[in-house]
Amino acid sequence: MPVTSPTLRFERRCWKAGDRLVCGIDEVGRGAWAGPTTVAAVIPPPLHLRGVRDSKMLSRVRRERAAIDVRGWAVAIGIGHASHLECDELGMTRALRLAGERALGELSAQGYEPDRIILDGNHNYLGLGDRVVTIVRGDATSLAVAAASVVAKVTRDRLMRDEAEHFPPYGFESNVGYPAPVHKAALAAYGPSTIHRRSWVFMEGLCWGGIAPAPGRLF
Repeated sequence: MPVTSPTLRFERRCWKAGDRLVCGIDEVGRGAWAGPTTVAAVIPPPLHLRGVRDSKMLSRVRRERAAIDVRGWAVAIGIGHASHLECDELGMTRALRLAGERALGELSAQGYEPDRIILDGNHNYLGLGDRVVTIVRGDATSLAVAAASVVAKVTRDRLMRDEAEHFPPYGFESNVGYPAPVHKAALAAYGPSTIHRRSWVFMEGLCWGGIAPAPGRLF
């Protein structure tokens, strides 16, 4: 099946229905073992942008180039994070809502209040009622959501790569906190670092006492 590029087809339907400001939202980091979950909100103009797809479909180089293009194209962008501690304390649904609220808060601070929010997936974790429309695989069909996917991924990946020097054994420079062989081996050897999510199922069966210091930072 050929890969099709996301378009503004759904956004145009919203504009035609009277929604002046339409916003695409996507998250990254939901399935990670360490670091934050990140939500990006992108308000698109009525002009198509080439080269933007679901972030998972792009190489790192193309994704970073696309993120630069999105920043030059978008009417406004908001980014919000929920920390690893908030993911543990709140659970993922509430953590995503918090990160989404922070992303929308950044838009609001710039003077933008979306009339319609296109949210990737089938779960309205934002809890904003009829303002939100969920679209399964929205990052593959809606250009605003695909743009948010790219911005969220690039932003979070950079945060995790910055952390890599403080936590050398875990391989965050390549796995950015997601499950990977090096990551699993480091957890077995050292236990969790100070930015791991301790309530996640991967913690079961690990032998560690209390909070393991971070190699390279706290040893």
